[in-house]
Amino acid sequence: MKKILFTLFSIILFSQCANAMDSAIFNKVIHNSGIQKGAVSVSFKDLSTGKTVAELNSEIPTSPASTQKLLTYLPALTVLGENYNFSTSIYKTKAGDYYLVLGADPYLTTSDLYNLISQLKLAQKSEVKNLYIDDTILDNQNWGEGWQWDDDLNVLMPKFGSYNLDRNLYTIIVSPTKVGAPADIFTSIFYPTTFLNQTKTTLNETKVDFSRENYISPDSLTVSGPVAKTVKVQIPINYLRRYFLLRMDDTFAKAKLSYYGKYPKAKLPKGAIKVAEIKHPISLATTDVLKNSNNLVAETVFKLAGGKHVNGTGSAVSAIAMFNTYCSINKLDCSKIRLTDGSGVSKNNLVTADFMSDYMVKTTNIFGKEKLETMLTKPQEGTLRNRFFNMQGKLWAKTGTLSNISGITGLMTAKSGKTYAFSIYINDGKSNESNKKMLEEFIVKAFYDKF
Repeated sequence: MKKILFTLFSIILFSQCANAMDSAIFNKVIHNSGIQKGAVSVSFKDLSTGKTVAELNSEIPTSPASTQKLLTYLPALTVLGENYNFSTSIYKTKAGDYYLVLGADPYLTTSDLYNLISQLKLAQKSEVKNLYIDDTILDNQNWGEGWQWDDDLNVLMPKFGSYNLDRNLYTIIVSPTKVGAPADIFTSIFYPTTFLNQTKTTLNETKVDFSRENYISPDSLTVSGPVAKTVKVQIPINYLRRYFLLRMDDTFAKAKLSYYGKYPKAKLPKGAIKVAEIKHPISLATTDVLKNSNNLVAETVFKLAGGKHVNGTGSAVSAIAMFNTYCSINKLDCSKIRLTDGSGVSKNNLVTADFMSDYMVKTTNIFGKEKLETMLTKPQEGTLRNRFFNMQGKLWAKTGTLSNISGITGLMTAKSGKTYAFSIYINDGKSNESNKKMLEEFIVKAFYDKF
């Protein structure tokens, strides 16, 4: 009996020591960083068993920032398929009407529209009688839940939807005139914009600032600051459909075709025949989302997969339903997390480091370790271009950054040669971004050396 009690006591004591060691390996680097331990969440899991081998505050909910793209893009890829193409097509009915069916292609350009119209092989000066637009592939919510109102001029966060075109950005050019006089301001392509010109031409200083008050006049921009040299600034398009239709007008003019209609919305009727198409492969999105953290592409793909999941219009609701189904199939408990968008921009999103590392274990089983490694970012590329130099060939991950928040989630091979799924979040408003990211590297290195 004494022997049994001693054995049980030894097991309990060993378990307690092991748990202490699990978090103790991070104590020194966190202490030296000056960041509070309570602001750091960490989870490392053995990729082969799925068991946690080291953790700290791993059950505390936090904003995932752009690491969320792992949660939204990879399930979307399983739904859409790796051979999926973003497609923009024109159909023709027996009555001679044309239907432009939008595919929300995030890579569609104005040049593509010209190539699309050219495929109709119409003689110049021909008149197109009726051209309808089927934009039902996505809903009309062009802005994510919880996105910051003062980020509407952020080129990394353009609006998105069925009418994606030219990455939903246009260029404004500001050029100096006479010293002391306002600078010249104009757009590189026609899009109705009113400028409140508060600039001043100077000899040697250029610091141009743009602001927009959407609640007063969404198509007005205040431009201010000194201008000594010409600058070109990209601005997110405020009204996607308007920009798209203007470029359609340009396309008909360039092709020397006539169209005087108003591009009414209508669902593609049965029996129409496809007569033109422009496609872009989803492989472009894999690189843009997982390596370059492109928000426009991430949001679009997430909703497109949601639409396919429900066999209808893509929306945030249908996309989240798609994600929940993915979790259910792969036995991932998503009851303690919350997704509201596809990119991680919204701070309404919440995850835990424990869930993220578990997700990476299960998702690696689906895609395969080698394949997933090629899809993720490695040191010296994408968002890891200037990070983890000593982990080349040993780390593959997705980073995330929001105000006060930094995170990284992925796979790493430790000194022992074993591979682990890991997730690190630092939610601290007192430290700067570079210090947070440096701490992430120190935590990874501490684990690498220990295991």
